[in-house]
Amino acid sequence: MRTWFAIPLWQRVIGALILGVAVGLIWGPGAESIKWIGDFFIRAIRMLVVPLIFFSLVAGIAAIGDIRKLGAVGGRALVLFVGTGVASVALGLTLGTLIAPGAGLALTLPEGVAIPEPATTSVTDMILAMIPANPVETMARGDVLPLIVFALLFGIGILMAGEEGSLVARGMDAAAIVMQRMTVLVMELTPFGVFALMAWVAGTFGIDALLPLATLVGLNYLGCLLIIFGIYSAIIHFIGKVRVIDFFRGMIDAMAVAYSTASSNATLPVTLRCAQRNLGVSRSVSSFVISLGATINMNGTAMYLGLATLFGAQIFGVSLDFGDYVMIAITATLGAIGAAGIPGAGLIMMGLVFSTVGVPLETIAFVAGVDRIMDMMRTTTNITGDAAVAVAVARMTGDLDVGEFESADDV
Repeated sequence: MRTWFAIPLWQRVIGALILGVAVGLIWGPGAESIKWIGDFFIRAIRMLVVPLIFFSLVAGIAAIGDIRKLGAVGGRALVLFVGTGVASVALGLTLGTLIAPGAGLALTLPEGVAIPEPATTSVTDMILAMIPANPVETMARGDVLPLIVFALLFGIGILMAGEEGSLVARGMDAAAIVMQRMTVLVMELTPFGVFALMAWVAGTFGIDALLPLATLVGLNYLGCLLIIFGIYSAIIHFIGKVRVIDFFRGMIDAMAVAYSTASSNATLPVTLRCAQRNLGVSRSVSSFVISLGATINMNGTAMYLGLATLFGAQIFGVSLDFGDYVMIAITATLGAIGAAGIPGAGLIMMGLVFSTVGVPLETIAFVAGVDRIMDMMRTTTNITGDAAVAVAVARMTGDLDVGEFESADDV
């Protein structure tokens, strides 16, 4: 047992991925009998979504300490989060269109299953759905976007309450820490979930299905690298007005933890430490922006949702027009905002995007086996973006210690 836990989690995940492929190819369709282990892992992840989002976001807002500063900091952060999210979706759609990872692999849906009609939800309905009529019911259903709205308002209420709200603020902060520790426990199930899901994919679809999946994985990594070294570097250089190399040197610890855990929330303590100690971002700005970003700033996920939607359309022969691309961009951006900072969040939000343009939800099952290896890179992208926005906002509000930033050493 000690030997097992002595191995870094990311190494156990990679080993489980390789072993799962080998077992699936040897076992064949019979590997579906262990798929329940992967489903168990996904259910454990979903269990954490609602409390993680609520407590982390409320604690982040409460940490800002001043309602006026919340407006100055939050407004700038949201503009950067949404702007980079839209750019990331556009990048995913571009890569998916130019390289077409699903081309050449024609899958047939199971008997009795048809390609769904696109959703007809209007923009007005989507806006109204953001306001929870019953917050408790919203939490019970796991509706993430209205939950975010309620958490934002709850956090603002704590700030407006002043001294009377301080006790609640401390309770929210303690609850956020507890949920982060709980997330670490659930992450230990990852190797088993990845093994079972990868064995199922390899055994059910065979080696021919692995090649398009490998292309999808490669595009996911390419897109994430373009976001990190293109979009984020531009933010650091032109808005943060500091050296890009110093930023990445200061963030290397958090990026390594993010890649190994594939969880923005699990990485949150390290990201905060790097931002405050290495990048010179004030505690108030970093606590709010990075906690908010760990919940809604999912640029790697936004890029992947666009890419995965085109992948599903290609393998199932669904034709998409320009209007469909626009809807993918809108729903992928909203889906990334609503995605929790935990492994598998992208899988959970795929249903929203797929149903909008009529891509079969069976695509989710097809990519689930390799989602973990892609999620590791997407999470690295996400937390790097959180820190980049924190640096930019801190520069604009005068909360950046440039001297500490430029002299930072790895923690």
